[in-house]
Amino acid sequence: MAAEVDDLMKQAYELDRKFQAAQALELYLQVEKQQPDNAEALTAIARQYRHLMQDSDSKAEKLRLCELALVYGEKAAAAAPNDSDAQLSVAITCGKMLKLKSSREQVGVSRRIKESVDKAIKLDPGNDLAWYVLGRWHQGYADLSSVRRAMGEIIFGKLPDSSHEDAARCFEKAREVNPRRLMHIVELGIVYGKMGRPDEARRLIEKGLAMQNTEKDDPDVKERGREALKSLRDSSPEVAEGERMTAAPPQSR
Repeated sequence: MAAEVDDLMKQAYELDRKFQAAQALELYLQVEKQQPDNAEALTAIARQYRHLMQDSDSKAEKLRLCELALVYGEKAAAAAPNDSDAQLSVAITCGKMLKLKSSREQVGVSRRIKESVDKAIKLDPGNDLAWYVLGRWHQGYADLSSVRRAMGEIIFGKLPDSSHEDAARCFEKAREVNPRRLMHIVELGIVYGKMGRPDEARRLIEKGLAMQNTEKDDPDVKERGREALKSLRDSSPEVAEGERMTAAPPQSR
């Protein structure tokens, strides 16, 4: 049976690597039937449901698949309490789930992200994806306007005092651990832009955009990067001066 499971895992991994989520999921589920507490398979099943969720155009279907991913992430975390990736699976899924939930529900989901990612980092400080997820968590709160934060605290109570500097430190750590993941580089550039460091921001974002896609999320990350570059260009002094000169009426001699 062990040999059969090993073979199924190898086949599933190859499909997983090619983002053939439906086919990989079928094989990983076969492993689960034989080894219900196989944390590696459970973590992979959660990942396939997240990938299928990203490919769906229906909000209801996205939420259904995300809920399934969370079920399997929780199973993985319970089966392997000392495994960083298993703990992180819950945080990643909750991150995908945030925009599908109401504002009230998002508060609870956000707390789960922080709890799970903290566990993952404590178990393995070299887990670059965990640092990335924590960076995105800080980034989300740092991006809140003062008005939205004030309204949120009236309804939900005190919100975390996250800053763009907190997010940057996490992305810097993620990049230090694994400089081959473009998401670390692009997101760090985006945050630098919000911190008033436009030259570094442009350099990092352009570097990330030039890298080859290797992760399921890479196209979305690059799109955020392109939007950030456009904002940086639109807000640059050179562009502003050019617009003023274009808009200025001709001067009489």
